[in-house]
Amino acid sequence: MRTIVFIGSNKSGSSREAIRAAEGLGFFTVLLIDRRSFVNQRLEFPDVHRMIHCDSLYDLEDLQKKIDMLKEQGKVIEAIVSFLEAHSQTAAVMAERNDLHYVSQEAILRMSDKIATREALSDTPYCPYYTVYDGSCKLADFIDDLTPHLPLVVKSPQSTGSKDVLKANTSDELLVHLTKLRDKYPEKPVLVEEYLDGPQYLVEVLVDDRGIHLVAVIEQEIMKKRRFIVIGYMVLAEMPRSLERSLTEAVSEIVKQIGLEKGACHLELRLVHGEWKLIEINPRISGGAMNRMIEVATGINLVQETIRLMVGERPRLKREHNHYVYTHYLTVRETGYLERVTGKKRAARLDGVREVFVKPRKGQKLYVPESMGHRYAYIIAVGDSKEAAKATAKRAGDEIKFSLTRKWSG
Repeated sequence: MRTIVFIGSNKSGSSREAIRAAEGLGFFTVLLIDRRSFVNQRLEFPDVHRMIHCDSLYDLEDLQKKIDMLKEQGKVIEAIVSFLEAHSQTAAVMAERNDLHYVSQEAILRMSDKIATREALSDTPYCPYYTVYDGSCKLADFIDDLTPHLPLVVKSPQSTGSKDVLKANTSDELLVHLTKLRDKYPEKPVLVEEYLDGPQYLVEVLVDDRGIHLVAVIEQEIMKKRRFIVIGYMVLAEMPRSLERSLTEAVSEIVKQIGLEKGACHLELRLVHGEWKLIEINPRISGGAMNRMIEVATGINLVQETIRLMVGERPRLKREHNHYVYTHYLTVRETGYLERVTGKKRAARLDGVREVFVKPRKGQKLYVPESMGHRYAYIIAVGDSKEAAKATAKRAGDEIKFSLTRKWSG
């Protein structure tokens, strides 16, 4: 039986849609998961044909035992994959162990480590100024040397999401952020790089033997607070020709320098004074609503085509249509326990709205936004122009209200 093994998944978003896509392509789907709650809610995963609980998804020997057991049961494993950044490298290692060579471990390692990414691109114009604090010099001296370069961004090189990406406008803030990350990740280096001011774009890429394919280009709207939290995504139906040409050149050169010859990745870049600068590159499709918004905009199911690539088939990347699509994420203004959500049906009825998704359940504690994980709903809307798509999504978002309580007695 043709089988795909998934290492980790979220309950929704791109990683879950990948499992559904594999099922739709006729594969037997196996999910290796370390979250006991998934096992307890097994009936909510009909697309997962076999769910196997693991104490840790980083224990390679235990994972191999689980895979060997599947083989003994007659499963023909065609791919071992993960659509979660935390487990992308593990999936690549396990795939290579089992003679499933679909992507380079070295390329994934470079993308998974922000310092390794910078080192790989240090001789290109796409790399911003950066330095690394590893504790080998006095912190005060390090900060003094960096003061002329403020504002700066302080990052943990292997952390995902936005929770460990901090902007420092002053030397005092730089001290606080460096101390925080050193305390949180002892013995780990900290990446410090220049703050890039300019419009930010996300580019979804698939690489196969035909070349480097820019599947979608998305403008990002960033929350204007101390954290770098994306609250809006605009999938572009078209770009000015000169901008598209320069972006294609930049992405192609970056992917080549990273060494990715086969697989999926996404890049975040900023256009600074007419030049492209890489924020980061990640070895997977972006999570959350990304796959759905690309499908609404282009007709391409990117996780499905990624799976085709991973099992040795040719991905189908021809656009069925070309729409502007805006995805608006919702956050809350205060921390509390969710009592109810209203307005979802009203939002869904608005002309142009293609999807309304609310993630939290009653009784869940919601937080003011400190990371990307503190986005609790999204609306996907389509329009004939950027402005129309965004206006519809924002109008639908205004319909949705979260009612919170400070204490939960449920």
